[in-house]
Amino acid sequence: MLIKTENLWKIYEVGAEKVHAVQGISLEVEKGEYLAIMGPSGSGKSTLMNLIGCLDTPTRGKYFLNGQLVSQLTDDELARIRSKEIGFVFQTFNLLPRATALHNVELPLIYNGTPSAERIRRAKDALKMVDLEDRMTHRPNELSGGQRQRVALARALSNNPSIILADEPTGNLDTATGSEIMQLFGRLHSQGNTLIVITHEAEVARYADRIIHIRDGKIEKEERLTKQG
Repeated sequence: MLIKTENLWKIYEVGAEKVHAVQGISLEVEKGEYLAIMGPSGSGKSTLMNLIGCLDTPTRGKYFLNGQLVSQLTDDELARIRSKEIGFVFQTFNLLPRATALHNVELPLIYNGTPSAERIRRAKDALKMVDLEDRMTHRPNELSGGQRQRVALARALSNNPSIILADEPTGNLDTATGSEIMQLFGRLHSQGNTLIVITHEAEVARYADRIIHIRDGKIEKEERLTKQG
């Protein structure tokens, strides 16, 4: 089991008020699965993503990643887990504007101390995986929105993570470009990558094998999808 959460809660204190963003969520994700977590704004899906991505710690409950109990780790230990186990893809791309595509993809490998020659090789391989080997020297302002998201996806892949965690990955893209990105996600999944996509859009969620619907911080329902053809 790649991911297992047991009665996961996240409670924020906003002044005198307590906000129960995630309320007792228990779920499991198998290695190689393609999961969508879907819900409207304010449903708790982004908070759940932050917990799964080790960007935040739960108020109570347990979270196991690759068999390791990560819900009780220190910030430094969580940072190490993030750099080794999780590749993030964000709606806003989060690319360095003055850096080339290749350098942007290298960044996680720089942070974790990968030697230079190995780093460049892996970054080039990741860009090839998203069909951008001919754009390695281009900066973000020389790329289309879809190409920028491909660079962000290559960056997520560069460290060969256990999970690719994508937050509204088509949110800043037009419909046709968004569809291309989701087809690329499908290709990466078919190559054995574990994908978790956070979205409020049904058409994005439908690319997954399974959808968990979140509402008011709880799992409302779960559905498994059968692919056509």
